[in-house]
Amino acid sequence: MANYWERPKIRIPKSKSEIIWDIIGYSSYFGSIILLLVVWGMLPDQVPGHYNAVGEVDRWGSKWELLILPLVGAFILILMTVLEKFPEAHNYPGRLNESNAEQFYLHSRKLVNQLKNICLVIFSLIELESVSIALGWSGGFGVWFLPVAIIGTFIPMIIGILKQRRIK
Repeated sequence: MANYWERPKIRIPKSKSEIIWDIIGYSSYFGSIILLLVVWGMLPDQVPGHYNAVGEVDRWGSKWELLILPLVGAFILILMTVLEKFPEAHNYPGRLNESNAEQFYLHSRKLVNQLKNICLVIFSLIELESVSIALGWSGGFGVWFLPVAIIGTFIPMIIGILKQRRIK
């Protein structure tokens, strides 16, 4: 079963955890877009455009740059949603067979779902941080944001690898 087109096509309903992750990710994504629409007229011409590793603004740019994060988020949302729908196309170890395919597919699809929604939350938080700084609501998230974002992205991958190794 080396080629994905030879793998079984199995319809597996969304799990409760996938539904919860989607609610979290989509809510934060669409919430950040709504926030941006609500405050757009109040935003100054210059907003934070980039942050350094300790969370300080190191470049200011046009408020139009704030549209980049929702656009990238939309791309990730569409791409990873499509990937979720075709778990047979994901990369699997050679031990994948008809008896364990459903376990592998569900596990892989859950991981893609988690990563998609974590990305949406991270982009939403960056959008919120930029708007907050631009409007003087806060000084930003500070030094903890980057490490938490990185750890929050890698933990599901590490757990996913460990869980996948247990599938017989």
